[in-house]
Amino acid sequence: MRFCFDKLASQNIRKSLYKEWLETNGLGDYASSSLICCNMRKYHGLFVANLDTPPGRHVLLSTLDETLRVGERDFAFSCRKHPGVYHPRGHEYLEGVDIGEWPRFTYRIGGFQLVRELLMPQGKRQLLLRYTLLAQQDAAVSDSASAEALRKTPPVTLRLRPLLAFRSFHTLTHANLDLHVETSSVPGGFGVKPYDDMPPLFVQSSANATFFPSPDWYYSVEYLMERERGFDASEDLFQPGVLDCVMEPGVPVYVLVGTEPFAAAAEPSSKSAPRAKGKAASDETTPTPERLNALWEQEVQQRLERRTKARTGKTGASLSGRLMRYLAEEGRKFLVRTPQGTPAILAGYHWFEAWGRDSLIALPGLTFYAGREEEGVELLRAIGASARDGRIPNFFSPDGNHAYNSVDASLWYIWAVQQMLLAAPHLEPLAREVCWPVIKAITTAYSTDKVPHVRIDPSGLLQAGDASTQLTWMDASVNGVPVTPRAGYPVDINALWYNALAFTDYLARKCDEPAWKCGDRLLSLRTAFGRAFHVGGIPSYLADVCLPDGGQDTAIRPNMLLAVSLPFAVLDDDQQAGVVETVRNNLLTPYGLRTLSPGSPAYQGLYEGDSEARDSAYHQGTVWPWLLGAYGDALLRVAWDTEGAVRDLLVTLTPLFSTHLGEAGVGSISEIFDGNPPHLPGGSIAQAWSVGECLRLLQKLRQAAPAAYADWEISLGTRTNRIYRG
Repeated sequence: MRFCFDKLASQNIRKSLYKEWLETNGLGDYASSSLICCNMRKYHGLFVANLDTPPGRHVLLSTLDETLRVGERDFAFSCRKHPGVYHPRGHEYLEGVDIGEWPRFTYRIGGFQLVRELLMPQGKRQLLLRYTLLAQQDAAVSDSASAEALRKTPPVTLRLRPLLAFRSFHTLTHANLDLHVETSSVPGGFGVKPYDDMPPLFVQSSANATFFPSPDWYYSVEYLMERERGFDASEDLFQPGVLDCVMEPGVPVYVLVGTEPFAAAAEPSSKSAPRAKGKAASDETTPTPERLNALWEQEVQQRLERRTKARTGKTGASLSGRLMRYLAEEGRKFLVRTPQGTPAILAGYHWFEAWGRDSLIALPGLTFYAGREEEGVELLRAIGASARDGRIPNFFSPDGNHAYNSVDASLWYIWAVQQMLLAAPHLEPLAREVCWPVIKAITTAYSTDKVPHVRIDPSGLLQAGDASTQLTWMDASVNGVPVTPRAGYPVDINALWYNALAFTDYLARKCDEPAWKCGDRLLSLRTAFGRAFHVGGIPSYLADVCLPDGGQDTAIRPNMLLAVSLPFAVLDDDQQAGVVETVRNNLLTPYGLRTLSPGSPAYQGLYEGDSEARDSAYHQGTVWPWLLGAYGDALLRVAWDTEGAVRDLLVTLTPLFSTHLGEAGVGSISEIFDGNPPHLPGGSIAQAWSVGECLRLLQKLRQAAPAAYADWEISLGTRTNRIYRG
């Protein structure tokens, strides 16, 4: 799919600043900015690297100050926000933006077009930009006449001023005397190492390029989204010098950015671009046009091959329709290898690291339901290996000091294994060999009170937390006080616990290990659950938390769905439909499920303001798309008219899979939305469990009602024809 924005869309500065693009390389590195390439967040940058030392992601190259010099005239086509002004105003030259296989920006400057493209080769710590000068598209002028006109243009120079941040992506930088301004010469550009504890940065061009060292600071670059979020929003960026690249009509100019200087992996193929005039043969350290074109084409070919495999079903899972194929490829952005080589799932872009709960909920959709069995198995191995005393980390720290402070991450591991077997039943022998020991350790830890703040009461119910802890996924706090207190017996945790015991019992029988059978415990737990959580009414539903004193928190929240949706449902069959109906009537929106019914006095319908205001609304009505996976599972379990239920749900969710993909993080699914219409997106622009669970949901709905799904996708294509292309 391609998301195309014309001149009017790109020049509407307010709207275009709130649409963001993202390019990744599978190492945790990324490039990202707004539609007009004016950075709006401290997390935006052209080269944000996931480093080993210092650990974590760091904005190395924030942006480029780009100018096209034609004869004696300068046309600045980049854009930054400074106090009271946007400067330069490069968006005024922007003719169109195409976010497809990679971001592409087209500028109309004078009598020609300039096309600016960028991509990050997978598995390489590099950013590759391509600038191409083209004839202006004019139907009244022949191609030969256009070419002749371009040959007569004055000399054209692409002038680039790299603006460096060299900081953690959570912080900001300011002019200082500690920065080393010296640069080194490398073929086609320069290298610079601003700080002793940071890696160097190299910027090299394929063109006839000259670098002029001219250290300087660009002061007071502002990031409006940070100001809106209540954070510091201004920093200074360092310019090491100016790189002038001679441009020729029709000959691409490549610019390579990386933490190591260019080194040719192999000689370019015969299909490489022709050498620019004046370029002679060189050693393997010279980034010639042929070599950088080969690097570009190799990455493009790999992306096209992946898309072709998804279309033909060779990835393993049956990805019917372009939407599921697209989401499967989009999900690749979250699958990374850490600097230590460990597979991981980044919870979201831009600021999230790898989280245990998020990773395990997203894992089935991003891997097994996307045709990536090997990646899924490898992730389960790695996550299982990280367990300590039967506990899966809640947070995977870049420095290796993981946090084991959740009650449910380990229980979601068991669910992820179940989803693996549902999507790929032939992997059951692997589940017995690799996952069964981890599952036994988890069950033992919970059963013997070895999980901090967790205990099993005599009835078998699981009690978790106290007034000062937030151990479930609703974990926001303000000034150290939980916003959504859930200490006691949370409904979702007990549903997950029952499911874990039932699956342990299942595997014990498969593995012929009778000591691990849990039949008696399951019966007791099921009885206690129904007695503790049932809330009367028509329809009846479940309390969100049962309190130690026997009381109930009867707020209508989506957590009760897990009592219906999990593979082993703890709730009796005759009560399941009431839960789904209650959720549908109170929580379902076109973008996901609200976290609290609008009828509650504590409901917060807007996610906005400073950090405290946003945290106060995070789980108090805000809509989360990832919950749609559980809703779909529950709906399919209770629906008497499966096809009708599938059709209704798909129609309801049409805006999520149409208009939303062209807003916020263009092409991806946001973390959250406002609880109130029009349900504006918020949080991170691309969230792993949003994409993973939405893909898994679509797979489930297609399998349950193929005709209904096919009809819906046809209508979806018609509805989104103005946005989707290709």
